[in-house]
Amino acid sequence: MKNDATAEALKHSLAEAQDALERFRSDGTQLAALAAMAGSLAACFRAGNKVLACGNGGSACDAIHFAEEFTGRFRKHRRALPVIPLTEAAHLTCVANDYGWDEVFARGVEAYGKPGDLLLAISTSGNSANVIRAVETAQGLGMGTLLLLGKSGGKLNGAGTHQILVASGTTERIQEIHMLALHVLIESVERALFPENYP
Repeated sequence: MKNDATAEALKHSLAEAQDALERFRSDGTQLAALAAMAGSLAACFRAGNKVLACGNGGSACDAIHFAEEFTGRFRKHRRALPVIPLTEAAHLTCVANDYGWDEVFARGVEAYGKPGDLLLAISTSGNSANVIRAVETAQGLGMGTLLLLGKSGGKLNGAGTHQILVASGTTERIQEIHMLALHVLIESVERALFPENYP
């Protein structure tokens, strides 16, 4: 009996994830936003600029994952591309101690950002104060802002240069679509900049 209940719970979670993906995949607005983000990222790298990335918790992990796919390797060998996740522990704790948690990403943007760079900001709620401050700081520096949001988009809805919005009420489903979207973006950028790797 217990095993049957566990199996049903697992099936439900997988079906929920499949449904969230299908709704996202069939939304033309989200696909257009992904294409626009990919174009912005490719143009940023072509111009010799860089990308900064931030988020909290699981979204911080996504920011790190996004960065290492560019600085390391995704599918095949190509030159490293500059993406910096604003997640270094000493920086976070130093800024949180001196300025408060709301400023941890904004200070990183201020330190590394310049006009022509991009900020990738990830928030499943769209209401994370430190992500909002990072976006505001980036915009003040003349940077473009790419937002990965969830639920209703919160306070960040409509605040970026481009955004995708996973309209699910479940954080883990939002994070799963965010990670898939990031992989799709990386592939798209590689296809644009390194077409020889995608014959």
